[in-house]
Amino acid sequence: MRVLVVEDETRLAEALGQILREEKHMVDVVYNGQDGLDYGRSGIYDIIIMDVMMPRMDGYQVTAQLRRDKINTPVLMLTAKDTVDNKIEGLDKGADDYMTKPFAPKELLARVRALTRRRGEVMVETVDFGDLSLSLSSCDLSSAGKSTHLSFKEFQLMKMLMTGGEGVTSKEEMLVKVWGYEGEATDNNVEAYISFLRKKLIFLNSKIEITALRKIGYKLEKGKV
Repeated sequence: MRVLVVEDETRLAEALGQILREEKHMVDVVYNGQDGLDYGRSGIYDIIIMDVMMPRMDGYQVTAQLRRDKINTPVLMLTAKDTVDNKIEGLDKGADDYMTKPFAPKELLARVRALTRRRGEVMVETVDFGDLSLSLSSCDLSSAGKSTHLSFKEFQLMKMLMTGGEGVTSKEEMLVKVWGYEGEATDNNVEAYISFLRKKLIFLNSKIEITALRKIGYKLEKGKV
């Protein structure tokens, strides 16, 4: 799952990022409302955790603008303001849930899970394609009784390819979703990880191949028997 944290308190923002990364989520962190709006408009996130009081734009303004822009990503608002009127304002602006500071990390994670389920996310244990099965909990890729563990970036790329079916996933999409907007990765990084995955498919004796489409991206195909 990909999460955007919008929080101007640097220590809290980094703590939130660490909590979420320990749960194997991909996390981008920004520190003001304008950046939160710019990142949120991409539509790539499964959930946005949004502070209310921030420089440049507050959380209410950001959430309201995202909704006007037809971005339906669930928004969990965090704030020290705990009055009923504050909560109502946040919800009326388009937020999906509201937590007051301080909060327990376990409750935060539970609310994140609840919001993504509410969005319609199917909570499955594996993703399958052809003779391949990818465990979403252990990051193990299996085929015909053999399995191999994937690194986190390998896992993210393989999940994108497998959930895309026989469709093409572009290098640009891979870079954004796996390395993030501010990552320094290039096409060469994608190509290197695709090479790692191909070697693991050979190890598994899988009939699935990763096919490159020049200047477009990658797709999975069932190899010739």
